[in-house]
Amino acid sequence: MTGPKVVIIGAGIVGCALADELTARGWTDVTVLEQGPLFVTGGSSSHAPGLVFQTNPSRTMARMARYTVEKLTGLDCFRPVGSLEVATTPERMRELHRRFGFGQSWGIGSRIIDPAACAELFPLLDTDRLEGGLHVPTDGLAEAVKAGERQAERAQENGARFVGQARVVELITANGRIAGARTDEQTFAADIVVSCAGFWGPRIGAMAGVTIPLLPMAHQYVRTGAAGAADTMPIVRHQDRDLYFRAHGAGLGIGSYLHEPMPVSLDELAGGAHPSMLPFTPGTFAESWAAAGDLLPVVKDVERTAGFNGVFSFTADGFPLLGEAPGLPGFWVAEAIWVTHSAGAARAVAEWLVTGRPSIDLHECDLNRFDPAQLAPAYTRERSIRSFVEVYDIVHPLDPPSVRNVRTTPFHARHVELGAVFGEAAGWERPLWYASNGTYASNEEPAASDRDSWSSRHWSPIAGTEARATRERVALYDMTPLMRLEVSGPVRFLQALTSNNIDKPVGSVTYTLLLDDAGKVRSDVTVARLGEERFQIGVNGPLDLHWLRGHAPGVHVRDITGATGGLGVWGPRARDLVAPLTDIDVSRESFRYFQAREGYLGTVPVTMLRLSYVGELGWEIYTRADCGLKLWDTLWEAGRELGIVAAGRAAFSSLRLEKGYRLWGADMTTEDTPYEAGLGFAVRGDAGDFLGKDALDEKPERLLTCLLLDDAGAVPMGREPVYAGGDPVGFVTSAAFGHTVGAPIAYAWLPAALAVPGTEVSIGYFDRRLRATVAAEPLFDPRHERLRA
Repeated sequence: MTGPKVVIIGAGIVGCALADELTARGWTDVTVLEQGPLFVTGGSSSHAPGLVFQTNPSRTMARMARYTVEKLTGLDCFRPVGSLEVATTPERMRELHRRFGFGQSWGIGSRIIDPAACAELFPLLDTDRLEGGLHVPTDGLAEAVKAGERQAERAQENGARFVGQARVVELITANGRIAGARTDEQTFAADIVVSCAGFWGPRIGAMAGVTIPLLPMAHQYVRTGAAGAADTMPIVRHQDRDLYFRAHGAGLGIGSYLHEPMPVSLDELAGGAHPSMLPFTPGTFAESWAAAGDLLPVVKDVERTAGFNGVFSFTADGFPLLGEAPGLPGFWVAEAIWVTHSAGAARAVAEWLVTGRPSIDLHECDLNRFDPAQLAPAYTRERSIRSFVEVYDIVHPLDPPSVRNVRTTPFHARHVELGAVFGEAAGWERPLWYASNGTYASNEEPAASDRDSWSSRHWSPIAGTEARATRERVALYDMTPLMRLEVSGPVRFLQALTSNNIDKPVGSVTYTLLLDDAGKVRSDVTVARLGEERFQIGVNGPLDLHWLRGHAPGVHVRDITGATGGLGVWGPRARDLVAPLTDIDVSRESFRYFQAREGYLGTVPVTMLRLSYVGELGWEIYTRADCGLKLWDTLWEAGRELGIVAAGRAAFSSLRLEKGYRLWGADMTTEDTPYEAGLGFAVRGDAGDFLGKDALDEKPERLLTCLLLDDAGAVPMGREPVYAGGDPVGFVTSAAFGHTVGAPIAYAWLPAALAVPGTEVSIGYFDRRLRATVAAEPLFDPRHERLRA
């Protein structure tokens, strides 16, 4: 046997798939422990209806589903009967056009069809109820138990062993890392333990002192008598009523999310052959049965022959939980994964374990993506329940979550006084715009009625007012949610981990990249050198903290975000505002772009970084949280005569895109290189080594590209397909209306041959094609004169 000793907990479809993927890569010392029998384990895989819909707003999830289809097809565990999503309202029909666009972006073939074509595919439908449908021929039905067993057989042929009736009761640690797992009868030594326990995951995590933030939920499923169905019929989603259907011979299977959420305590699942199949509750299903009969009239004349409430996992954001646990090296998690994504998720985790990096971006799924404030059981419960409720809803990218005011900045009271309309990200309340600025609205600003209903949602023309005020006068932006880390240690630590030169004099600020060993962008960060061995780093979130700590033996890395507050003070009058208030010389000669200084602003101790995310003169100004209100009030009072405004995230997004600034996680991810993303300037050209340098390729075949749209009334939201010559050639990453340039801006990944200024393309936007032209970037202040003023 080769490779480290691996113990996988759980022999459902995910655990079996992971064992198969690991042994196929040469890690053959793999033991899979299952508390139930092999392979009808009694977990979610045992009762899964097996529907596989590949189309997803997330590129990562769609690709996991595609691989699952490909693999299970090869194992003769998948029937490609196709899928049909039907619309009974105009709103759902528009959503199906949007989902068609996702498929075009991610390479999943589909077609929009009329009611008659829907009935040809699924004759039981009442066509009078239909607006149309979305047909994906390659979707279908997975046989979950068979798929698990087939993959287990392949793993066993490569050396893995599977042990049934082996309930893990303890995780063993030694020298600060995982060392094995103990069952009721035996101890299994391990270098790596992976929890694939599904909804039992929180119990396994608790043995390791690791929070597994998922909530077991019950979901209702029934089978009918003969209804005229056939196994060749496609699987169907009736999302307007939170239902799905599949054939079981001549009968139907009906699944529902229409009922009230049913959170489940693990203590309620005491035993039996199928602990995840709870007794059916007919009363709870009554509305679902009636709704099914409205779409499929035959249901009114058939009997329900079986039913159960099946338990499976939900998370706060609807994504799986993958990766190594913080604070316990060697303990990995692959949880909250449905059959749809099982093989794809297992492949990604196997690649991650064996090579050190998955081949697809997993930032949406990484176990470490949550801030501690988002790990409270109450947070996980409420947000997971919302995930269940919204599973088939039409969800706008900017729709606010259900749990609010988890994290508020030191300036929150002032935001409220100014009539802030809040959005939320990573638990933070973030102003989108301020009602108080409505009095300054200009005739130049487009009205909300000038935009279509989708792009005008969670948007206000006040955003344009705030953007113009930033360009013309000065504005305050709350930058507190930008995660800040304090690093104490030798500069060589950061020099070895980042792409740019950090070893500059104290008082320098550097924009740089965290790369992995394949030369792909893990994050973009700003590093302020405040002392010889003291640095403040602006990062993109908890994943960066986890990455730096994982590479920092003997170096102190501390999250200081919650203990501090920060304001962006930006605009051509920024120096006029700040200079009289601070003991720091902020003249152009003394405080240049990309420099840092510490001192006082009024009575407030501050760290000032001369940076700007909006392309204007100004500073990021940070202080302790207890001084936050004083900092705001000092700047606000002094700024009145300068026409100061508070500005929100909507204006910020517009201004950053005008300036061509990238947003990690949207515009680029771990699948992209600096040169592809237009960030080659952040790669130092000296001979010094840094992680990922040897893998860099300076001749990209694809580029992140700036597009200007012709239609000012439609603004993409991201993930829409881009077409050239009628064929999909790329996808939008982020977009906003550019109030300075007077047109919507979209950034998109395109082949390098098309990323030439003047090239005409189109963007798929619901059932329309929006004309767009490749533009030279940045659109605003290309000589950077305003930044350096």
